[in-house]
Amino acid sequence: MKTCLFRLMPLAAATALAFAATPLVHAATTATAARAEDAFLSQADAAARSARVSNVDYALDFTLTGKETFSGTTTLTFDLKDVNSPLTVDLDKATIKSLTVNGKTVTPQYNGWFITLAPHDLTRGRNTVVVAYERPHSTNGEGLHRMVDPVDGRVYTYSHFEPAAAHQMFAVFDQPDLKATYQVTVSVPADWQVISTTRETNVAPAGDLRRWTFARTKKLSPYNFSMHAGPYKMWEDKSGKYPMRLFARQSVAAQIKPAEWFKYTKAGLAFFDDYFGIPYQFEKYDQVLVPDFLYGAMENAAAITFAERGFMYKAEMTAEQRARLAYVIMHEMAHQWFGDLVTMQWWNGLWLNESFASFMGTLATADATEFKDAWRAFYSEGKQRAYDQDQKTTTHPIEVPVPSTRNAFDNIDAITYAKGASTLIQLRHLLGADVFRKGVHDYLVKYQYRNAKLEDFIGSLGHAAGRDLKGWTNEWLYQPGVDTIAANYTCKAGKIAGFTLEQSVPGKALPTLREQRVQVAAFRLDGKDYKLERNIAVTYKGAKTAVPAMNGAACPDLVYPNYDDWGFVKVRLDPRSFDSARTHLAAVADPLLRAMLWQSLWDGVRDGKLPLNDFLATALNNVPQEKDYTLLGDVSGKVLAAKRYLDLMDPQAAYAQAVTRQLEDMAWTGALASKGDDNFQRRWFGTYVDVASSPAALARLAAILDGKEHVDGLAINQDLRWAIIGRLNRYGYPGAAALVDAELARDKSDTGQDAALAAVVSRPDPAVKTQWLSTVHDLQTRLPFSKVRTAMGHLYPAEQHGLGEQTADARLARLPQLDKAAGPVYMRAYGPALIPAGCTAASVRRLQAAADADKDLSAGTRRALLDAVQEDQRCVAIRQAMTAH
Repeated sequence: MKTCLFRLMPLAAATALAFAATPLVHAATTATAARAEDAFLSQADAAARSARVSNVDYALDFTLTGKETFSGTTTLTFDLKDVNSPLTVDLDKATIKSLTVNGKTVTPQYNGWFITLAPHDLTRGRNTVVVAYERPHSTNGEGLHRMVDPVDGRVYTYSHFEPAAAHQMFAVFDQPDLKATYQVTVSVPADWQVISTTRETNVAPAGDLRRWTFARTKKLSPYNFSMHAGPYKMWEDKSGKYPMRLFARQSVAAQIKPAEWFKYTKAGLAFFDDYFGIPYQFEKYDQVLVPDFLYGAMENAAAITFAERGFMYKAEMTAEQRARLAYVIMHEMAHQWFGDLVTMQWWNGLWLNESFASFMGTLATADATEFKDAWRAFYSEGKQRAYDQDQKTTTHPIEVPVPSTRNAFDNIDAITYAKGASTLIQLRHLLGADVFRKGVHDYLVKYQYRNAKLEDFIGSLGHAAGRDLKGWTNEWLYQPGVDTIAANYTCKAGKIAGFTLEQSVPGKALPTLREQRVQVAAFRLDGKDYKLERNIAVTYKGAKTAVPAMNGAACPDLVYPNYDDWGFVKVRLDPRSFDSARTHLAAVADPLLRAMLWQSLWDGVRDGKLPLNDFLATALNNVPQEKDYTLLGDVSGKVLAAKRYLDLMDPQAAYAQAVTRQLEDMAWTGALASKGDDNFQRRWFGTYVDVASSPAALARLAAILDGKEHVDGLAINQDLRWAIIGRLNRYGYPGAAALVDAELARDKSDTGQDAALAAVVSRPDPAVKTQWLSTVHDLQTRLPFSKVRTAMGHLYPAEQHGLGEQTADARLARLPQLDKAAGPVYMRAYGPALIPAGCTAASVRRLQAAADADKDLSAGTRRALLDAVQEDQRCVAIRQAMTAH
């Protein structure tokens, strides 16, 4: 799983460095070039290499001292089909000390990206290559990352290899279809732990260090192997079928609740063993909380890593935080079968790994934990992001070509995760749950320890169902966009006399009408409650599908044509239902249906059909009545998104200020009224902090921080203190700057440093903006990327449009140059955060001009620019649709 936050020296810039100790002879000087001279591996070159290489084994020997560099020796053994051309071995930015090929010492032909082995040094059949090298630790979250804990000075390392960063740690064929076994020895300081795919078989003194030896692994793709080392605190639980361990930094150990981790891990392993019908294959289950992580978590076989920031809190976890922990544990666990045991052949198949894990993670959370509303959370969070992404001009099919490792993450987004998961849910409805499960089992059995392609997975499901799924595959996986369905019905004498489901597409560019199975539900308003009159399961296809089973039902006050959220489809409510949704939301007892109706109203805002102020009026009338915790979080998020639009338009406008005060009052009243329910009270107070911007609300926050005012029943923990300090700095509250320094004296942790940086960067001060934008643009900064990324995300809040305008032209002008120099990890953070948009016609024109001019940007950066154009156009349309105030 990849979810996000952080870096030092950007990849593409750094690859130009030459190391004096390493002879640099370009591979192109050999008789036949082995592959393109590039930092990234193309699919064509990877396919050519895998056609020649097989039966790969690595013996890896590392020495880690805690200093900024580490040393290693890779002994790479493999079978080679022919010696007709050179062969390359990937190794990034290392200083090579020696290279031996089949017992012969050779001069490295090395360009900083890969070593080229000459044909005359190789042999048909078994080959052995030994590479001894040194390399700097990474500080950007890839390769073998190093972090110094600011609290106690201890050094922690961990590996992260997806999509193709194993060669930032050792010499390797860094592609998923060259699975291999790995045997590791590593020398580390005496107080360190070492965690890898297998358990250690021996730990012995080695001078001032200790030498750890690990058993050889089963066959894995390079990105699924890992090794993490440092003075980690360890917890252990042997109560389940498989031994479980949990690791975290010493300075944050008090924030970890290992019992919660082990409870969900044990439940998940039992669930998946049963569901897949194949026992867990990797013998032990380790989970490691690590700092500065780029994503949310990573499914390294038997040694899963989790971003500290997503799962570590300075107070008791809320129900939402526990649910997220359970889900991410389940998501990464599903990958142990689907991704690690069976792995895609190339990166175009990464979507299937993530889609399947998203689907199975939610299923396991709902079925094996206390969080039975996991599917509602999936609807409100991931699925809505997928709908949003799929309606953009930059949408893409679920399955897309990936020409090289540079592009591996170009399309890793909500379409990959949530739309892909939704298509699997839909396929399960079409085939039946038991047939779907059998197809998955058969696929895992047939392809275990191997690589597979999409047609292998679909073929296994189709065979289990006795059905040809090629048409379904083409409609859902190779065609982009989300369709819309609407109910069209007539009534006579108080009864439905004709009912049709109508399917439409957004335009000629996305012409696919899909087959899909949904439930159509009709309701009557009976006093203060909606009564379900009829619910019909329908498989529809084409532009119109008659639903004769609805005929004869009482003429409804509300129709919802995707009841229980079976389908991946946008719902357009008929006029009567839309009016019911606006006026009688509180009368809808079913929280999922209520969530879907809220979404229909928000879709109306985003589509320019419902004035933003009308939506906010509905929210102010209905949100205070919301008694469902998960749904309150969903609707609060929509309210905050609505306020962001107002801030982009003009936060000083009379209406914006008036509605802000109303939202502040609503959230404050909710926090006070929720005394005794910690989950609700913290949710309401968090909303209050997020909307507070009036002088009175900011003064109240300052008083709460000072202890002069209290929210009865609410503990102002360290995380809340930083949230308040961040808000006060963002709005330039008097004395806010001093609060940062004082709080840093209380909280010296790296999370405290991040919160302090976010607060400082967000200040409405031109000098601060200039300083930090310069730091962000300095690709040679020694500031860790985790801090650079924090700065990016907090530099220009929505309401600071005037300050953003001072550098907007310069940022756009610099974009092409930065894109070429900085590399994909940096640009994935920079583009969405710092491409300027202002919710004005002039801002739209400026962005469109840049999009017209900058057509040579990398795929990811160009997508971020085009998304900014469309979102700015949307903001202008929402502004125009607002009714006068």
